Amino acid sequence: PTSKRKSKQFRMSSGKSHVGRKDDPVMQYLLSHSLREHPALTRLRQVRTSLNMIMVACEQSQLMANLARLIKVKKAIEIGVYTGYNALSIALTLPEDGKLIACDVSEEYIDIGRPFWRLVRCEPTLFTSLFTLISALTVVIIDAFPVAFDQFNVLWSGRVVNPEEGDIDSISIDKLNKKLHRDVRIQLSMLTVGDGLTLAFKI
Repeated sequence: PTSKRKSKQFRMSSGKSHVGRKDDPVMQYLLSHSLREHPALTRLRQVRTSLNMIMVACEQSQLMANLARLIKVKKAIEIGVYTGYNALSIALTLPEDGKLIACDVSEEYIDIGRPFWRLVRCEPTLFTSLFTLISALTVVIIDAFPVAFDQFNVLWSGRVVNPEEGDIDSISIDKLNKKLHRDVRIQLSMLTVGDGLTLAFKI
């Protein structure tokens, strides 16, 4: 009988400041010398749930917020919201006539974030139908389970390097990374921020 081939996998610890690198002195130096959080963001980040490891890293969220400021974003959509830390971070960069559409399938975790959004009078409107909206938007942020959408985080703690047979999440993310790399319609950068961040710009 033939045995299934197992890939030799590379593993790295999560690069997120609140998970794999919370005791890393370099990461703590980075946060203490660069992180600028609205008080509502700080309080929301400190909320603990059983899925806290999936929350966007604060340093990654700040980078995306600064990019939104740089290109003067007025319309954005986030697919996969969790408690809404990143949605709130982006919303705080928008002008008064700006619009953020935050989409998720779980009311449970969204409800955790709502009081913090209201602290800054910045509650995103939630939609269940997405595809008619995307063409009019400046920024699309996808932070969701890879089987449900096209991306979770692009490095997946290193499991995207030679993913094991049957590891559907890792295989899905690896396929997305390869698809984006081949797509000549976009400019592309993949960064080791958090658990991996890909910036794709339409040419």
